[in-house]
Amino acid sequence: MEITGRSPEALAFRVDEGSQIGETRRTAVALATDAGLDEARSGRLAIVVTELATNIVKHGGGGELLVRRLDGGPGIELMALDQGPGMRSVAESLRDGHSTAGSPGTGLGAVARLSDWYQVYSAPGVGTAIVARLGQSLETDADRAPADQAPLRIAAVCVARRGEKVAGDSWSAVDDGRRIVVMVADGLGHGPDAHAAAAAAIRSFHGVAGMTLAEIIDDAHRALRGTRGAAVGVAELDRERRVARFAGIGNIAGAVGRISAMRSVISHGGIVGHEYRRVREFEYDWPAGALLILHSDGLHTSWKLDRYLGIDRCDPALVAGVLYRDYTRGRDDVTVFVARETA
Repeated sequence: MEITGRSPEALAFRVDEGSQIGETRRTAVALATDAGLDEARSGRLAIVVTELATNIVKHGGGGELLVRRLDGGPGIELMALDQGPGMRSVAESLRDGHSTAGSPGTGLGAVARLSDWYQVYSAPGVGTAIVARLGQSLETDADRAPADQAPLRIAAVCVARRGEKVAGDSWSAVDDGRRIVVMVADGLGHGPDAHAAAAAAIRSFHGVAGMTLAEIIDDAHRALRGTRGAAVGVAELDRERRVARFAGIGNIAGAVGRISAMRSVISHGGIVGHEYRRVREFEYDWPAGALLILHSDGLHTSWKLDRYLGIDRCDPALVAGVLYRDYTRGRDDVTVFVARETA
């Protein structure tokens, strides 16, 4: 059973001044209409985009707003990211009438009221990240876990290299009945040819029931012949045995574990679709509260989450967003995938 297909890449908008807000709002509403949101929700979306973008400019000193069409039906996800001073109290900032910039103070309160789901991560000195969804709530098939298992939530940020119309990265995750399996693919280079390679890897990924991670990569290798090739990483979460496994070829990186003790995953050299020597699978402990993070080489590998107090309790979308905001290289496509069990 598939728990999420290949989610489209996000559109990334720089928002450094008020004059950029209108274009961002118009593009988001057009995407919402294309995604099937009704007129009422599209109107709410326009207000939420305006409030988030205004908040980025006034309180964050500029930043980015990511807009993504959700998989599995009409829905839009918005992610506001800034590296400003952060909030001393998120709860106080969400209260209508509260303002620190001379505005009416209804911005974040409006986001909370008009969104079908939202979450905020902010702390002094580390900036603010806000994710809001309209048209879909948070619940997915992965949340409807067996009674003896905590719900597993997954999310990713996938953004094309600036100036490109499509991303050369992609990702997908499936539940084959006994495990959750995720693939992250990074087509060589960027642009349409890289996009085609990553898409070919993801198409090969469906129908993986009973396959080992090495077999999944070998299958992608056959599918990518005739393309420029890709780096491919595949991980599985075995929640009965409480272990995670990973196999990768090329520059797909990441880590597994609790924030205080994360272990880096290991990839081997080569290009899927062209040449590699062999695929080796590595096993890692998957304790309660652990994270699985995978990313393409558009993200610096120097990231650390222990500077973000409390982020391990946030939705994976915010974890992915904060890593993208603070560690993206800025000259390549980037994908950051995060999985976490919820209490």
